[in-house]
Amino acid sequence: MSTHDPDPEKPAQPTPLDHAPAPSGPGTGAKLAAELLGTFLLVFGGVGSALLAANFGVSDNGTSLGIGFVGVSLAFGLTVVAGAYAWGPISGGHFNPAITLGLAAAGRFAWKDAAGYIVAQVVGGVVATTVLFVIGLAGPDGWLAKAQSGGFASNGFGEQSPGGFGLGAAIIVEVVLTAVFLFVILGVTHTTRGTPAMAGLVIGLTLTLIHLISIPVDNTSVNPARSIAAAIYGGVPALSQLWVFIVFPIVGGLIAGLVHRALFDRKTA
Repeated sequence: MSTHDPDPEKPAQPTPLDHAPAPSGPGTGAKLAAELLGTFLLVFGGVGSALLAANFGVSDNGTSLGIGFVGVSLAFGLTVVAGAYAWGPISGGHFNPAITLGLAAAGRFAWKDAAGYIVAQVVGGVVATTVLFVIGLAGPDGWLAKAQSGGFASNGFGEQSPGGFGLGAAIIVEVVLTAVFLFVILGVTHTTRGTPAMAGLVIGLTLTLIHLISIPVDNTSVNPARSIAAAIYGGVPALSQLWVFIVFPIVGGLIAGLVHRALFDRKTA
């Protein structure tokens, strides 16, 4: 053995890399910025498509130029796909207070961080609808007034429901569909049983399906930040019904989080 070879009985000497700090993940500020940007994209894309493109009129030959319910549903889903892949690695890609609280109930997110996420999400949503409002100020005569009198793509029931559905229907779809949404999120992002690489696409397609089901019922919330952001420009009727679209998506998210934890993530001895 060469005199330059290390003694196998002697412990290896530490190198400078052994004393280097371990790489850290994104900081709190970065996570909150990611949630704000992701929610901005979701609301700007989804509510914006509903306001600007859903009912654009018809061409000279009578063909509809609007994207309709299907187009708006796809817009909400596509924004989630884009946001999940762009900012999900930073913050987890919640973009929704009901999802944040549901993930906390499922044990996948720290309760202590929930308030900051929710504030960032609400701010992101409000910035998005404010930009849409400013766009409307420069729109055709009467466009903004018509958009606001129509609720500014807010959620609603009774007279504010696209299909005339009542309060009970709105409560059921918000609880059930938010729970379904969170069940899918929890399943597809599971570290051992899920398929995280496909998570953004699966979650976005699920949100598209949810909108296809429930736009006629209450214009689809499943996201209090989206509902708050639209209602502040939707007038008194939208604001008076806003509580439903804050409370019941959260209820659905909490139910799904607790049930998923009990059924699928229960610790065994």
